[in-house]
Amino acid sequence: MDDPRARLAERIAGEVTLSDEPGETLRKWRTDFEISQTDLARELEVSPSVVSDYESGRRASPGSELVARFVRALLAIDERRGGEHARQFARVLSAGFDSDVVLDLREYSRSVPLAQFYEHIGATEVVAGDRSAISGHTVIDSIRAIAELPSEEFYRLYGQSTNRVLGFTNVTRGESPLVALRVVNPKPNAVLLCGIEESDLWEHAPDLARRDGVSLAVTPLEPEALRARLREFP
Repeated sequence: MDDPRARLAERIAGEVTLSDEPGETLRKWRTDFEISQTDLARELEVSPSVVSDYESGRRASPGSELVARFVRALLAIDERRGGEHARQFARVLSAGFDSDVVLDLREYSRSVPLAQFYEHIGATEVVAGDRSAISGHTVIDSIRAIAELPSEEFYRLYGQSTNRVLGFTNVTRGESPLVALRVVNPKPNAVLLCGIEESDLWEHAPDLARRDGVSLAVTPLEPEALRARLREFP
């Protein structure tokens, strides 16, 4: 029988093991699960400085045994908290995407500052959100996504984590994406409206973003130019 938690554990372990920066990848998954270094260290029965040293690269790359313990610790802590993060990740592990809806989706090997993402693509942040780092991005055609995906299917757009930028192309003022996200939980860290300037933005969009604690940004880049920039990030 297919075990989503086992598949998730295998995915995390594989990503850490194959990463060029395993410490950063360890950090990314820990923060994606919203677990502090102290709580993880307690579960692993080590000092917080040990976790910090691995994440910063001050210690040698973790071996397979430590990676396995790390994964088990993440899942154990999450399960005690209700298991929402594991369920969320498991739901989307094998989700398929229509290329006409999802134009680009990528997971990063480490968490990166949202400001760095915006700077790379020349985006203007209109509203600052509650979270300042991301672990990936998804760019979708807003018209097709809103027309074809019911709200519960939006989980598929998040890839491995909601700690990401969700970019919308084919927008004029940003009304539809911001309204659609009002009924979606959990929210992405940031919403990027592509192909428009700040002066084009729907007047109520900033207020809706603030209510949800989501960063809101705009970029004049059209889809192909945006995808070209994203191929070079991070």
